[in-house]
Order: sequence, then C-alpha cells, then structure tokens
Amino acid sequence: MESFQFNHNVAYALLFSPVNNPGKIKQRIINAAKATGAEGNEEREAVNFSFIDASLITSRLHLETAIHQAIIAESQGLLRTKTIHSEILFALNPTNNITEAIRRYGVSDTSKALLVVHIMDSPGPISDLEIKMKQAVDGTMVPFDELAKVTDWDKIEKYHKLANEVMEKGDAVQARTFIDNVAISSVAMKSVMQ
Repeated sequence: MESFQFNHNVAYALLFSPVNNPGKIKQRIINAAKATGAEGNEEREAVNFSFIDASLITSRLHLETAIHQAIIAESQGLLRTKTIHSEILFALNPTNNITEAIRRYGVSDTSKALLVVHIMDSPGPISDLEIKMKQAVDGTMVPFDELAKVTDWDKIEKYHKLANEVMEKGDAVQARTFIDNVAISSVAMKSVMQ
C-alpha cells in the first residue's frame, strides 16, 4: 500500500489490475448514495474511497498532487464536490465540470485498473483499511510501480487537448514526459485558476 503524508492527513492507495467488478463497484456507490438510515450509513462507509480509473494517472506525483489539492480544499472549506474522495476526481479533471470529472476519472463499467484511495485525518492502523479496500474490489492488487503499465497516454492527451504539442515532441519518451508535466501542472493550478 502506498501512503502519502500531508501535515496531519495521510492518504493510502492500492492499485488493482485487472479489476473484475468495475460495474458492480459503480452501482454500489450509486446505491450507497441513495440509501437511508443506518444501513445507508454502513454502505457509504464500505465504499468511502476514491475509486480512480488508473489508466488516466500519469505518475505517482500526479496522484499525490490531486490528493493534496483535495485535502487543501477540505481544510479551507472549499470542496466543490460532496466528499474529499470525489474532490480527488474533480482535481484530476482538466475542466471544472464535476459530472465530467466523475464520469472520466471515476470507476466505470469499462475500467480495467483502479486506484483505491482513502484519506484519513491522522495516521492510523492500516490493516483494517486494506481489508476494506480489498473487499470493495474484485481484482488483483499489484505494486504501485505497475501504474506505468496501465496508463493510457492517448486518452490523457485527448482529455488535456495536447495533440499538436505532443506531435512536436518527436519520440514517445519526450511526449509522455510532456503529458505528465501538463497533467501535474493542471491539477496543481486548478484551485488558483477557478
């Protein structure tokens, strides 16, 4: 499990690839949002994560920057979404459209790899958290280093509208470095540009 420390907050992330139940996860999140009473609270707690389509994450720093932006937004009372976990998805999206952010960066029926992220107010025992993450996702947990194998550079280029700039870079390594830099900068500057 990867961890990211931000002052008093800590975020934990697991990478799953492949994922066998993306449609069920999506439906479970929708059902949890609609559920009421104690049963609803229990189900919301069971999916209290950010389920991120890992194919749209360019690097560890890209994810870390989005998590940091979500933590800052929450600490300042400026969340644009309902939860800190959905705020990560919003931060990753290059536009300010919340629905688009959730549709693009969240779990979908076609997601093949997922990053499951949970933010806590302070470091705590992670064994129970890891169990809850594994219970939510039917998939193979892989080391975070495998992220590069699932990244869909063409889709990220499309979402960030970088086709012309990428063509000028020449080779794939330069193009991917450029896309990574743009994606990270887009997340980092989002709160400033609103």
